[in-house]
Amino acid sequence: MLFLIGFGLTVAGGTMMILYMNLIPAGLGWTSYWLFVFSRKECQLFFIGVVLMFFGFPKIVRRLK
Repeated sequence: MLFLIGFGLTVAGGTMMILYMNLIPAGLGWTSYWLFVFSRKECQLFFIGVVLMFFGFPKIVRRLK
C-alpha cells in the first residue's frame, strides 16, 4: 500500500515538473528551473513519493516470494 501511495505522489509531482519545464523556453535557465521546482509544494510530492516507493518496494518483493 505504501508503494502505491508513493507511486501516486510521484506521478502527480512528476507531471507538475514536466508542466513547469515550459518555463525554460520562456527564458528561465536550468538552475532557476530547479530552484523554482524545489520551492513548489506540488513538485515536492515527486521527491516524497520516491522516498515512499523506496520504503514500500521491499514489502512487495517479500510478498511475491
